Amino acid sequence: MKILHTSDWHLGQNFFTKSRKDEHQAFLDLLLDVIQAQKIDAVIVAGDIFDTGTPPSYARQMYNQFVVELSKLTCTLVVLGGNHDSVSTLNESKQLLACLHTHVIANTTDDMEQQVIELTDTTGGVGAILCAIPFIRPRDVLQSRAGETSEDKKIALSDAIKAHYASIYQLAVERRSRIAHSSTGKAAQGNNNDDSSHASIPIIATGHLTALGVSQSESVREIYIGTLDGFAADGFPPADYIALGHIHRPQMVAKSEHIRYSGSPIPLSFDELKSQKQVVIVEFDQQGQRSIVPMNIPMFQPMAMLKGDLQSIKAQLTQFPLLNDDKKCDINRTVNGGAVDGKTDDANKPPEPTSVKPTWLCIHVDAQDYLSDLQQSIQTLTEGRNVEVLQLRRTRARASQSLNQVNNETLAELTPFDVFEKRLALENFEGEQEQQRLTKIRHTFNEIVEEVHQQEAK
Repeated sequence: MKILHTSDWHLGQNFFTKSRKDEHQAFLDLLLDVIQAQKIDAVIVAGDIFDTGTPPSYARQMYNQFVVELSKLTCTLVVLGGNHDSVSTLNESKQLLACLHTHVIANTTDDMEQQVIELTDTTGGVGAILCAIPFIRPRDVLQSRAGETSEDKKIALSDAIKAHYASIYQLAVERRSRIAHSSTGKAAQGNNNDDSSHASIPIIATGHLTALGVSQSESVREIYIGTLDGFAADGFPPADYIALGHIHRPQMVAKSEHIRYSGSPIPLSFDELKSQKQVVIVEFDQQGQRSIVPMNIPMFQPMAMLKGDLQSIKAQLTQFPLLNDDKKCDINRTVNGGAVDGKTDDANKPPEPTSVKPTWLCIHVDAQDYLSDLQQSIQTLTEGRNVEVLQLRRTRARASQSLNQVNNETLAELTPFDVFEKRLALENFEGEQEQQRLTKIRHTFNEIVEEVHQQEAK
């Protein structure tokens, strides 16, 4: 039994006004090739198919087309709802997609049997049993009680999620026992089928949540705000493999090889460039022994993050080609590809636009002094190069220095104005409008302090 684990596609994402359509399509095409080449029996998408609850039409079309193409490969697809997904959006095509070897579990329900799915292998037999658990919304497993503290709610939610996993897993164990018993009965009647494989049918669980101790990224949205920081790994059932989603960096949980986040297939934020994107291929033999092999995914859109002062940024930008160089290459390809002596209509055609995609940049500028023309300076440095600056940040060098000073100071040594100014130093007030806003903030604070002093005087 061969399973491919992926998650967090976020189809339809709008990335600083840029569409990810081409990247997602390239990934889905690659995924179909991998499924066919590796002879994958089932694909598990552990949540966040879409980026929003109301995905654009092209994202829905891309999703539906993938299901159609995958059905031609006789591969089972299991789609789990994530915190970004709309339950109604996923359910609207659920019955139709069921005819194409696709199981859609958008949310948890009272009918837990629906969350236990038998995955068939190449022989048509049951190759694995899946505890298909999507993103668990607190309202689906927990009832709020009056008088509960935040700590009480945290414990109650964690216990409710743990109990839900235990219930689904127990149903899977019972399903496996029934399959083994049925196989044993057939063998007793003279059937020569080997029933030993049924006794070792692996049980796989899924989840879309934050496990304790994982490394997150900027694009990950908090899902249990104010209650549950993360789900402890010992709350998972003893499944043979646990396919998780929600965290965009691929990683193991609690140093357990069989509990994994596959991560998102494309970088959904610039800080995700530090980790290699991948999908995970899990294979079980007839004895239930597993092998886990991560498969790297190439980057379909050049992206980079630059850090340093303006001089350092200028030096780093030299690694990116000039637009004029790209055009010259295109002209040479056009002329050299024509007829002898250039006597062809193609040689007279203007060169086609460069096929090299511009690199999307995030630039962190480290500056000690206030720079009013930072954006213009970066625009000048990048002009003529095949790059697009999507995000520009000013590194708060002063913030680190200010925090170090605070560690050596006590409140008794500071006035309210000193504390307020130190807090303001942690913020960016660049540009004329921001400076005007800073002036108003200071004026308002002065009025508040004066009012407090007057009340104390009375």
